[in-house]
Amino acid sequence: MKKILSVTFFTGMLTLSRMMAGLLVSKIIAIYIGTTGMALLGQVQNLITMLNGVINSPASNSVIRYTAENYENGYEYCAPWWRASLQWIISLSCLIVPIGIIFSQSISELLFDVSDYSWLVCLIFSILPISAVSTLVNSVLNGHQDYRKYIVLGMFSVLTSTLLMVLLIIFRGSNGALVAAAVQSGIIGLAMLIFCIKEPWLKVRYWWGVTSNEHRKKVGGYILMAVTSAICMPAALILVRKIIISNEGWNNAGQWQAVWKISEVYLSVLTTALGVYFLPHLSKLKKCIDIRKEINSTAVLVVPIVILLATLVYLFRDFIITVLFTDDFRNARNLFLIQLIGDVLKITSWLYAYPMISKGKTKLFIGSEVFFALLFVGLSALLIPIFHTQGANLAYTIMYIFYLVFVLSCSKYILRDDYENKTLS
Repeated sequence: MKKILSVTFFTGMLTLSRMMAGLLVSKIIAIYIGTTGMALLGQVQNLITMLNGVINSPASNSVIRYTAENYENGYEYCAPWWRASLQWIISLSCLIVPIGIIFSQSISELLFDVSDYSWLVCLIFSILPISAVSTLVNSVLNGHQDYRKYIVLGMFSVLTSTLLMVLLIIFRGSNGALVAAAVQSGIIGLAMLIFCIKEPWLKVRYWWGVTSNEHRKKVGGYILMAVTSAICMPAALILVRKIIISNEGWNNAGQWQAVWKISEVYLSVLTTALGVYFLPHLSKLKKCIDIRKEINSTAVLVVPIVILLATLVYLFRDFIITVLFTDDFRNARNLFLIQLIGDVLKITSWLYAYPMISKGKTKLFIGSEVFFALLFVGLSALLIPIFHTQGANLAYTIMYIFYLVFVLSCSKYILRDDYENKTLS
């Protein structure tokens, strides 16, 4: 308990810096490009999130898990997993980047209804391999549970990327914001590589060489999970935003995007801490009863915190809108309550979904991600014409009610036979 509180505190400092950066960027976006620009940027960010999730999939949860399990025995035990991850990244880059560049005009038309942003799509795809470097470095630090360096590098990345985005928005307007969003992860990746270049684990022999098909296969399972997660929810958000646009217009889509962005920012206090502490810690635990105890004790701490944060956001929503945005976003105040209820359900369900990730329950995870993303879109298509923009928030909350019931039921299956102290396979 003390350790997760400590991690939460220090990652909270990192998240606070991200929140302050988010406040600054959101305010500048609101002033310089308005509600329509906010919706436009939302489409770009969802595309970037989706693509980064795919290209980074070999470098994220699998590297965290197998580094956490093996680093105490020496880097030689981690090396086969690192090599397998790097090989997967190279293969995915050679496949995805050319496809994105070739079909850039079609992707631009899909996202923005015009082909004018094909240049931006090409830029986004070209940066992808560099962003994978950032994820690799972060995952190794996370697996080592080197929280201090993880946080310091994170703060430096926030400072660098925020400065870039602010300058580009001020001098280049909406196009500057789009360019900054496109190159942000690449700049962070280069910075992290430079800062960690002298780390003992960043030697060529640990990353390049022979590895087995078994290592590649197990990393491949995590790739399938990460790719599914990276595609499903960002794609669902793009579709939901398009449903709002077609029914309510770009202005209302921008209002909804503003509330969604606020949720992302304040929830990152918890999601960052869980990502840094929870996954590597659960990966080390072998007995079902120990995993169940860890999840329940963490839930007792985390759920009241997210309820408190959601309550504070609701009470101060007018102030938040004033600080972050402009008077054009004032109607967004009516979209908070249901969204915040969904946020509480989201974090609670995520806690009980972590065993699917930490123990590689690939089929169960992929099936649930696809089903609930489709449920979100389907509910939005049903509810937005009835409840207008609020229908998207209703769909979000209802979806996470069902997801919480699902993961609670699955946790009984995954963590079964506690009293026999069986290990997870």
